[in-house]
Amino acid sequence: MTGSSSTLNAAPRSRAQRRRDTEHRLAHDIDLWVATASADGAPYLVPLSFDWDGRALLMATPPDSPTGRNLATTRTVRLGLGPTRDVIMIDGEVEVLEIDALPQERGDRFAARTDFDPRALTTPYRWFRVTPHRVQAWREVNELPGRELMREGRWLV
Repeated sequence: MTGSSSTLNAAPRSRAQRRRDTEHRLAHDIDLWVATASADGAPYLVPLSFDWDGRALLMATPPDSPTGRNLATTRTVRLGLGPTRDVIMIDGEVEVLEIDALPQERGDRFAARTDFDPRALTTPYRWFRVTPHRVQAWREVNELPGRELMREGRWLV
């Protein structure tokens, strides 16, 4: 397996730099991986678009999709952001909102940022707001120590 020349064998970033990099990705990336499990433990992984407001991530998916059912049932999720050699893992608690429950401005912001407006579709969608309670970020094995940046919903750095 080969890595990017900019990260392979690079000196480890400080935890403060990792937090800055994490917040930058949250503010600028549009898509992430959403890992859920059914009540009986069957795993499911899909990419979804998201919007970060500085405290929580907002996503939308049909309520009868495997992801929608899993999020509504377990109310927990693991999100993966970035490439494998610059990964951010977010464990969070899920709040389920009906599609008309958000203020118009918040839905408009999501649509503008992601170029996707679930409110305009004929297929029913729900919003899923994820509040992070644990965030980890690392590039290479030398960044595994100190990879935890948030614990119990509080930034550690």
